[in-house]
Amino acid sequence: VYNVEEKWLRFCIESVLGQIYEKWEFCIADDASPSPHIRQILEEYAAKDTRIKVVFRKENGHISAASNSALEIATGEFCVLLDHDDELSPDALFYVVKELSEFPETSFIYSDEDLIDINGKRFAPKFKPDFSRDLMYSLNLITHLSAYRTEILRKIGGFRIGAEGSQDYDLALRVIEEI
Repeated sequence: VYNVEEKWLRFCIESVLGQIYEKWEFCIADDASPSPHIRQILEEYAAKDTRIKVVFRKENGHISAASNSALEIATGEFCVLLDHDDELSPDALFYVVKELSEFPETSFIYSDEDLIDINGKRFAPKFKPDFSRDLMYSLNLITHLSAYRTEILRKIGGFRIGAEGSQDYDLALRVIEEI
């Protein structure tokens, strides 16, 4: 999280709280946001729900460092990436867990995605194909929603500092090489 508008941060957090699959932990790293409402909102939600874990970084390190701070406090078997202005559909985590139940050897999952306008209308859907290594080397096929086995993220060193702007793509490329 970094300096996001209150409205979008609340939508993001509420979308996690509204999941029909309820066995999750939400690890949030505030990247030293200068706006005081960020800390207030994060502390409010963490006080409401013990599944929400927050770390407040002392200095801004940008998205890779902040993501690594959230990864450090994660205890789950899988990590699902979520930006501070993203929203999950209520069944998003259910379908991740369903896939893992059917294919327990899975280490990496990605999904289709939509954009949502300021009125809540979905647009620009991205329907993604089955995995293709060649396609993956050609473009960032993954983006969000993506889920990774936590032990693999830690083994590869998490998000690479200096890859900001393409940190998710860099991470996915290093994960597929590991698996």
